[in-house]
Formats: sequence, C-alpha cells, structure tokens
Amino acid sequence: MAPKKPLLLNDVCVAIIDCEHKTAPIQPDGYPSIRTPNIGRGRLILDGVNRVSDETYLQWTQRMEPHADDLILAREAPVGNVAIVPKNLKVCLGQRTVLIRPDQAKVVPGYLVYLLLGDELQGRIHSQSNGATVHHLNMKDIRGLELPLLPSMDEQRRIASILSAYDDLIENNTRRIAILEEMARRLYEEWFVRFRFPGHEGVRMVESEMGLIPEGWRVDPLVKVCPSKDGIQTGPFGSQLHKSDYSSEGVPVLMPKDLLGFRINTETIARIPEATAQSLPRHRMKPGDIVYGRRGDIGRRAFIMAHQSGWFCGTGCLRIRPDPAAINGWYLFNYFGQDNVVGLIAGRAHGVTMPNLNTRLLESVPVVRPPRSLQDQFEQVTFPTASLRETLIAKNINLRTTRDLLLPKLISGELDVSTLPEPQAQTI
Repeated sequence: MAPKKPLLLNDVCVAIIDCEHKTAPIQPDGYPSIRTPNIGRGRLILDGVNRVSDETYLQWTQRMEPHADDLILAREAPVGNVAIVPKNLKVCLGQRTVLIRPDQAKVVPGYLVYLLLGDELQGRIHSQSNGATVHHLNMKDIRGLELPLLPSMDEQRRIASILSAYDDLIENNTRRIAILEEMARRLYEEWFVRFRFPGHEGVRMVESEMGLIPEGWRVDPLVKVCPSKDGIQTGPFGSQLHKSDYSSEGVPVLMPKDLLGFRINTETIARIPEATAQSLPRHRMKPGDIVYGRRGDIGRRAFIMAHQSGWFCGTGCLRIRPDPAAINGWYLFNYFGQDNVVGLIAGRAHGVTMPNLNTRLLESVPVVRPPRSLQDQFEQVTFPTASLRETLIAKNINLRTTRDLLLPKLISGELDVSTLPEPQAQTI
C-alpha cells in the first residue's frame, strides 16, 4: 500500500503568487501597498503604510487583485508573518510579499491564518528560509509547505472564530488608544502651540528665544526646572551593568527599543534581579519621571506611571526628573513632543552614524513655562486619558498572551473547541 501523500499548502489554495513589482512613487492617500512591515500576526498593520495611485494599483493587480479573505505572507523579515485581508479594503502587494488565496471548499481562510502562525508551521517556515544575512522564503517552499491533517470545516470555523475574537478586541483597544493619544495631542497643540488656551483673548505676544510666546510666560533651561542633584541622569555604564546581570524575572530595565509610541512596551523588556537594581539606586525611576532615549532615534520618550515605580533606567536612556515645585511633569513630557523641541534636541545630539545625547547637552534645552495654573489644568483634563490608555495596553497584553497560549492547543486539537466561549468585550 502506497504511503499517503502529504497535504501541501498548494493543495488547499486556488492560487499562491508573489509580488513581481519593485517600487513606485508613494503618496499620502490612495491604495495601501502592503510590504513586510505591514504584515502582523493575523492582521494588517496600516499605520504608516505606503500608498499608491489608481494607475499603480491597476498595474500591480493585473495578475490577481487581492480580495477579502485572501492571505498575505511575508517572504522576508518578519519572515513567516501572515495576515488576512479584511472586508471593504483594497490593497496591493508590495515587495517581498506573497498572496495566498485559500480554496474555501477545503479550508476556512481564518483558520489557515492561525494554522500558519502556529508553532509547527512557523518552525517549518523558518527552517526552510535561507539567506546569509536576511532570511528569505522561496515560492517553491511556500507552495510545498506541508500541512497537518485539517479538522472538519465546522471545527475550523469555530477555532478561527475564537482566536479572531481575541484579535478583534485587541484591534478595538488599539483604536481606542490611538483616539485617546490624539485627543491629548490636539489639546496640547491648541493651548501651547497655537496659544488658544482658556483666557487667551487679549493676551499680548512677546518675543523669546523660542519665538513669540504669550506675555507672562517664561523660557528657562531644562536644568532650572529639575532638582539640582539628580534632575537629569544617564543610565548606567556598561561597567556598572553587565550582560550577565540580566535575568528572566525581576525589575524591568528601560532601553530605547522599549520606548514605543511615547509609552513603554513591556513585551520584550529586559529585567535584572531586585538586588542588582538596589545596588544602583540612582537609576531607579519614580512616578512622574520622564525616560528619554539618548541614542539613535532621538525623541523617543515615556512618562513613568505609578505602577512603573522602581523600574530601572537602562543604558542608552536618560532619566529626567522634573521638580514639581518648578513645573508640571505631565506638561513637560508633552512639551518634549513639540516638533520644534524634538528638532532642537536632535540637532544637539553628537554622532555621525548614531546620534547620542548626554546630560550636558540636555541641561541647556530651553523650556517654555506657561503659568502653573494652566499647566495643572492641562494635566487635569488629559492625564485621565493617559491612565485609561495604560489600562487598555495592559488588557491587550493579557489578550495576546491568552490568544498565544490557546493557539497551539486549538490547532493541535488538545482543547475541545465546543467547550470554549469566545472572549467578550469589557467596558472600562
């Protein structure tokens, strides 16, 4: 009796085609051109996506126009990521991507996404990728990717429904986070950039080193609004904190890579034992501190919240500790986000290949100081949205963790899908 032929990805698909185009002029609006950074784990990432014209879209979709429920796979970093095309969205393939159109008589598209993201298939994908410096999948290996036995279509739909419910909640929370951040940003710009703050009518504008500002506002160097002894502090030198000091548990250590979207991303954060952190107390953070990336992409920063008290300012970052008697720390954190302030600080950074800040360069940065009552009013209006944002971020981390724990167990059949409820949205 001949051995049973293995089930291949090509066997359950109508088509698997790669992008044959290189580059095209990008524009602020138009059709999204999906490149590998736009392919997340199950969902497309459209923030900052390149967009192309109608003409380019028609040219690039002549072979096959992506439709809802098609899959897009990354051939290079992040190799193996795959996302489903949502309904009511027209996209085209960018470089190093592959369009996969499932045969919906054989496999549920949503199930195929999670199957490809499971540990077994990801292991095969990464073992087949090649390249000395950049891992790359070739089309033959993609089409010939061996699949495990598929459950019934009903089970596939149930598994896809459970896992996609987690992704829906994550996506909804992410949208809410973006709205909250935009609300605070717009209010700051209205009050402190356009100077349309409460009571601005009739206030005379005067010249300052930072341009025109309302009369009664001050401009002082950053050092003057921080405590004299430990107001601005760099992270520890390599001789103080060694690679061997890091551990899987303990106190989070903030590096520039962890400053994402003006908040702290804890999903890949490094840690050190409590005893190590206690031996270097000057680098521990307090609520209201501002951690600022001093290497590479100047301008990355985060505001230390109450639940992050005691976290550690790592190498590559600066810790700014505002003096609450001199300035509102939440106002100062947002001040650092002004385009002209970001540009001013970046212009002071040393380094040809990698910009680098030090305390001396940061001490003299001019800070515009509105009346304290206006700073405090801004905090009262906007800080609650920052707290809500942190709650939503924590919920998303828990949702991702639960989804990633469930995924291999559902795909392998270890869990009975008929006994599992879908996650429900929660109000805050």
